[in-house]
Amino acid sequence: MLPHIDDFLLNLQANHYSTATAYNYKRHLEVFDHFLNESGVQFDKVNRRTITYYKAYLASRGRKTEGLSNGSDKQLGSKSINYKLTALRVYLRYLIGMGYPYPLLPEAVTLLKTVQKHAQVAEFSDLVRLIEAPALESNIIGRRDKAILETLFSTGLRVSELVSLNRHQTDLERQELGVKGKGNKIRVVLLSNRAAQSLRRYLQSRQDYFKPLFIRYSGAVDIQNNGEKMRLTARSIQNVVTKYAKRCGLPIKASPHTLRQGFATYLAEEGANPAAIQILLRHESLEAATRYVHALDEQTEEAHPKYHPLAKHG
Repeated sequence: MLPHIDDFLLNLQANHYSTATAYNYKRHLEVFDHFLNESGVQFDKVNRRTITYYKAYLASRGRKTEGLSNGSDKQLGSKSINYKLTALRVYLRYLIGMGYPYPLLPEAVTLLKTVQKHAQVAEFSDLVRLIEAPALESNIIGRRDKAILETLFSTGLRVSELVSLNRHQTDLERQELGVKGKGNKIRVVLLSNRAAQSLRRYLQSRQDYFKPLFIRYSGAVDIQNNGEKMRLTARSIQNVVTKYAKRCGLPIKASPHTLRQGFATYLAEEGANPAAIQILLRHESLEAATRYVHALDEQTEEAHPKYHPLAKHG
């Protein structure tokens, strides 16, 4: 076992890393520990050559990376390898910060170069057709799906953020959502008139008291824990987007990210300030963002209703 690994994982939690991140770091470091044991290398003897061999091991077929039970024939991509290398770098920085012995500097664990793939941006007219596809649906599923698509395009939310929304996080009078993002940080997200109206119609048609904002209407009803098991999953949202993309005959493969990407692209095309778009996408928490965008607060509030392309469509 790597030295001080339990303390490292505890330190991640103490510094507000998400449970998922801490779990992934644990798994990535278990792979490195297994590699050292298999190679007969002591941790304190790790050097740059060891790291080179480790990269080759990660890129090879037959390595043990998932659960360390069976070898995998699937070759890892550069991004997947970099996740594991990044975990090792963070671990080394922890050892240094705590004054523990360390075999080499984190900078010696260099990342692989990755090829940036640029996803094709959907035409604005195609996005409009997509989000309006459920409009003719008269049942609650159609109203739910309409609200999902409108919300995705109105806010640029990540799908993980969308599925985690609860009913009490909506303020339709103010046209705002309280969203829990990366690291469980809460931020305020603006809604367009269209998205607020779609959410209002959907919620008014609900006859349950379940906590999740978006719920399923197939399978057995489970009322336990305020209907938590009724919550739509990320896969369900993907299926919603795919369903209506096929119905519209969109020329590209659509996903929830297609709507997030379109949100940013067409705000910029309409003339929104790039810094304001970055804030609207909220890669930082609202509190952290105020450190450097205080002067842009007014611009940001104006950017969404002024430049969102669907503002002209009521």
